[in-house]
Amino acid sequence: MKEIRTLHIKNMVCPRCIMAVRQCLEGLGLPPLSVELGTAVLPEPLDEDRRHLVAEALQALGFELLDDPRAWLVEQIKTAVIDLVHYRDSQPKANLSGYLSDRLHRDYSALSKLFSETTGTTIEHYFIAQKIERAKELLVYDELTLNEIADRLGYSSAAYLSTQFKQVTGLTPSHFKRLKENKRRGLDEI
Repeated sequence: MKEIRTLHIKNMVCPRCIMAVRQCLEGLGLPPLSVELGTAVLPEPLDEDRRHLVAEALQALGFELLDDPRAWLVEQIKTAVIDLVHYRDSQPKANLSGYLSDRLHRDYSALSKLFSETTGTTIEHYFIAQKIERAKELLVYDELTLNEIADRLGYSSAAYLSTQFKQVTGLTPSHFKRLKENKRRGLDEI
């Protein structure tokens, strides 16, 4: 029976990233068994030479192979937050700490400490930054009211979203919308 090899990959933030990683691996003659945000499963383990080739090919696309379990756990936290904020229509009723603990099967205080030590910011600040980037995206689309955006992102009110938006960006949501400039950041840059 063949051993399965899981690659842990940094900076995978969207379905397009999954497609890019799949195509990269297939192009190297390593068709993956599966590719998800942050991981790719190969049918056989890589020797050091092939691992180096994969690392270089992924790096050329803006990704990075992770070997350190601590770095991988931080990426899992980021992926969970990105999934929560950007790929669900509404926020769960549970709080962020409960969501992450349940999803990663770890104690939140340990996750929080590791995240802060590794990234220099808290999970909560990262979560807020992601929510503001999502709010920017929804404002640019101009399909939802500020109340609908606030509700979708789990804010108690549009006023609270506006206050937090201004604290993070220095602009009110309406001013941001009037700028007509793309002041959004890539999810991997947050």
